[in-house]
Amino acid sequence: MTERQRRVWDRSAPRYDRQIALLERTWFAGGREWLGSRARGRVLEVAVGTGLQLPYYRDDVTVTGVDLSPEMLAVARGRAGEGVTLREGDAERLPFGDEEFDTVVCALGLCTIPDPVAAIGEMRRVLVPGGRLLLLDHVVSTWPPVRACQWLLERLTVPMAGEHFTRRQLPLVRQAGFDLEEAERLKAGTVERVAARKAVLGSGP
Repeated sequence: MTERQRRVWDRSAPRYDRQIALLERTWFAGGREWLGSRARGRVLEVAVGTGLQLPYYRDDVTVTGVDLSPEMLAVARGRAGEGVTLREGDAERLPFGDEEFDTVVCALGLCTIPDPVAAIGEMRRVLVPGGRLLLLDHVVSTWPPVRACQWLLERLTVPMAGEHFTRRQLPLVRQAGFDLEEAERLKAGTVERVAARKAVLGSGP
């Protein structure tokens, strides 16, 4: 599955920014600013892709971006300024030690990661106690007619690109033992922003 996902995103890399541009301006509007304003300290961005999130981070953070696709990373390097490190890696087996980062960000990535439970577990592992998890993604709608359309769309997108529209990450974040700080659903409930903290020892799971 990992190799298949890598091939899919390697092929998509040259045209990805053009394909998602309209959705970035409409469906996900404001989401990247929301993530960037909340990221602090040593930031790990999982599934950094072509680096669309990179311009939105504050100047006083250091950013490490990890992605499965070398071709997506090649595009991201064109956006990476000082304080940004990019490396190849699998979200389900992050190539970092325990408690290395103050913030973990994942923007529009968990919808395509084959095992989101494993990925969120890895995000928790690499966060310091009290570290912040920030997520932006498209999720299953709160409106039944939209949910039905999402289910139908998945009949194409899951086999072709492993992209899911009927997932929701918030229950997995809670299941992983994070303390929820903020959660916001937009666009008929199809877009969700989540901010949560890794519990400090003795204060939670």
